[in-house]
Amino acid sequence: MSEKYAVELGDVQETLLLPLWGRAIESQKEKPLLIDQAAKEIIDRIDYDFSANMENLSELSQLGWVIRSLLIDKIVKRHIAKYPQATIVNIGCGFDTTFERVDNGTIDWYDLDLPDVIEFRKKFIQENDRRRFIASSFLDYEWFNQLKKTENILFIAAGLLYYFTEYEVKGFINKLADSYPGGEIVFDATSPLGIKMANKMVLKKSGMDEKLFLKWGLKSAKEILQWDSRVELMGEFPLFKDARKHLSAKSKIGTFMSDVFKAQYLVHLRMGKRQNYPGEE
Repeated sequence: MSEKYAVELGDVQETLLLPLWGRAIESQKEKPLLIDQAAKEIIDRIDYDFSANMENLSELSQLGWVIRSLLIDKIVKRHIAKYPQATIVNIGCGFDTTFERVDNGTIDWYDLDLPDVIEFRKKFIQENDRRRFIASSFLDYEWFNQLKKTENILFIAAGLLYYFTEYEVKGFINKLADSYPGGEIVFDATSPLGIKMANKMVLKKSGMDEKLFLKWGLKSAKEILQWDSRVELMGEFPLFKDARKHLSAKSKIGTFMSDVFKAQYLVHLRMGKRQNYPGEE
């Protein structure tokens, strides 16, 4: 029997367990939308009481984590089909297992998170010559220096950016545009209304402290284009649009309302060259 490990993480980092649990639960359904064997294996080895999650979290919340993974998998697979030796950086990786689902045998992959998360992650997932861990805050840009290859680079930030302020997120996007022209990033966002809904329905009901509540709401991805003229919008994707046909009637209504009010959606950006305006050199 595999050894079980107690969770020894900060309060904020504990939120990384929820998507992991959601993917593991989905994988055990009779007709799963997503099969994530790695997530199930990790859950089986964690000594953590998920009973509050199972009792209080809505079906829509669990489904959101699954659909988010499916959509990000699709974008990553499309990227590496075009660039088989691309570099992928998974920011705020937590216990994400995207690599296990999309690896083509030639990509370079980096998993980045806070030091305590990375140390705990190492108990379940190992580094290799194409998969490396970076222990750092994503806002401490010294970690850029650890990327050995940056051609055709794609950043993933799932379940992360809305925990920070708009000022912090804007600074991060600007820094990516400075450092990685031609690079891309995909992340999930939520509208200001979605922020209120998530804080009430997900975190509060799961018994987590208010200091873990979400902060940054994005009404439309087009708002980001005003931050930096180098940023290009590759796509804005409602989370549940293409998955609704597989759901129950109750879930169809909930996911429709979620898409309408942008409670959850994906944003895909590309960092282009800065455009000069009239009068600028």
